[in-house]
Amino acid sequence: MSRIGKQPVVIPAGVKVSIKDGQVFVEGPKGQKLTQAVHRNMRVVFDEQAKVVRVERPDNDRQNRALHGLTRSLIANMIEGVTKGYEKRLKIEGIGYQARLDKKSVVLNVGYANVITMTPPDGVTVEVPDANTIIIRGADKQKVGQFAAEVRAVRKPEPYKGKGIRYENEQVRRKEGKSFTSGG
Repeated sequence: MSRIGKQPVVIPAGVKVSIKDGQVFVEGPKGQKLTQAVHRNMRVVFDEQAKVVRVERPDNDRQNRALHGLTRSLIANMIEGVTKGYEKRLKIEGIGYQARLDKKSVVLNVGYANVITMTPPDGVTVEVPDANTIIIRGADKQKVGQFAAEVRAVRKPEPYKGKGIRYENEQVRRKEGKSFTSGG
């Protein structure tokens, strides 16, 4: 039995959940709406009295066991997203490297001849409190993480000087450069 899949997902106050035609709809107190399609083998049950969502599987087939925990995690992430939201912070390191906000887009100046402009997907907001910090927020965990990864991929941190875009707590493994010795 899946340890994650068999745990019920508790619905906090102010969150509305509905299940229809293999889709789970979650609406938060701030008005965010998320939708997730559920695999046809999984059965999602919403208990209104206990305020919990349960995921059930038909048998112990390998694929069904994997889908059980995945489905439960996706529903739990949706509920957490509409209540608290998700946030990723990126740091820019390097002389002359900076970011700025142009309407809703992020404009990155990271050592290329051209500036790179990236527009976040719907439901994702971007803040640039200073030139070296980018904060990406949203209710959908997958969209926030994907956009943060795309911004980071513009200029990944390089191992010799550590220049580039990195996650806030990311440790970049540094390498020693070539050292020339005088010899004959």
